Amino acid sequence: MNFELSEEHQAFADSVARFAQDKLAPGALERAHAAEYPWETAQLLAQQGLLGIAFAEEDGGQGGTLMHAVLAIEQIALACPKSADIVQAGNFGPIRTFVEYATPEQKQRFLPDLLSGKKVISLGMSEPDAGSAATELKTSAREDGDGWVINGSKVFSTNSPDAELFLIYVRFGPGVGGIGSVLVERGTPGFVVGTPSAFMNGESWSQLYFEDCRIPKANLLLGPGGFKKQISGFNVERLGNSARALALGRYAFNQAREHALTRRQFGRELCEFQGLQWKFADMWMKLEQAQLLLYKAALEGEHGLPSAQSTAMAKLACNLAGWEASNEAMQVMGGMGFSQEALVEYCVRRTRGWMIAGGSIEMLKNRIAEGVFGRTFSQRPAKA
Repeated sequence: MNFELSEEHQAFADSVARFAQDKLAPGALERAHAAEYPWETAQLLAQQGLLGIAFAEEDGGQGGTLMHAVLAIEQIALACPKSADIVQAGNFGPIRTFVEYATPEQKQRFLPDLLSGKKVISLGMSEPDAGSAATELKTSAREDGDGWVINGSKVFSTNSPDAELFLIYVRFGPGVGGIGSVLVERGTPGFVVGTPSAFMNGESWSQLYFEDCRIPKANLLLGPGGFKKQISGFNVERLGNSARALALGRYAFNQAREHALTRRQFGRELCEFQGLQWKFADMWMKLEQAQLLLYKAALEGEHGLPSAQSTAMAKLACNLAGWEASNEAMQVMGGMGFSQEALVEYCVRRTRGWMIAGGSIEMLKNRIAEGVFGRTFSQRPAKA
């Protein structure tokens, strides 16, 4: 069993790392704290072939694999943590679901701008009363002549203040079988993007409101019964979350390691204090363990989709390792780690958020337990 990257994967990772260090590392601090979406960086990444990495060439993608996409996120994040978000948005999440199930006409309409970094797509899944229990969503789609009429609202949608296209989970009828999805373009009458709100990590989101919002039949993505297909794609999205969490943990680890090698207190370098040595030993071990689970899940997807069990374990391990490494790195660096003059505190805030987004660590543990016992454990109360 070989735990090293293949020659081809290593060469790809090295080429992305060289590009990232040359083009993205300068300005990484300013980019992380900027409020605006980094459109120039998005177009630069697109020109480098880092959007649509695992999409078919006939769709405008690069014809690569999930492993290539994971490696790209890691190498970009190690140079510029914020830029990894763009690689995520161009390879995982709603864009991947779109590419998987869109019609040729839909792809022709929307993919060129999405894969060139000129526009971004946002996912409308969570609602005020439907978070982890996504199947309790209420946003409805009613067929009306040659279109669909949408009513409801969505919250916590990544990139929603800047997106031009929204993939919206809707209810066509009762039960899980009544759930599917539609595509709604910004500016559609009856669709309002609310005032942006801020997460702790600095990202913004806007509540989405649909009031008799009429879309054409051509904007139907997955009709009734599409929920399970959407969720299978959502499992893959977790690899992008995992890769970023792990890479930001490594970024913070690298910063703290350099600090410990050069910072002197009480007449010697910080790395000579056993208490800090143990912190670094724990961080390194957790990062390496999570890396193996992430690569295992990504390689499962080389010729299909990785299992929900593998993606759940990868996300849980990477979320915890990324958060713990970032948090400990901040502690090692003291005031400098806590200051916005360095990106370690940024890594702490970002990795903390990913323990909630894309499936909370508690929900992941539930999913892993189901795999252990080979049965489903409903979190809902028994029906009378």
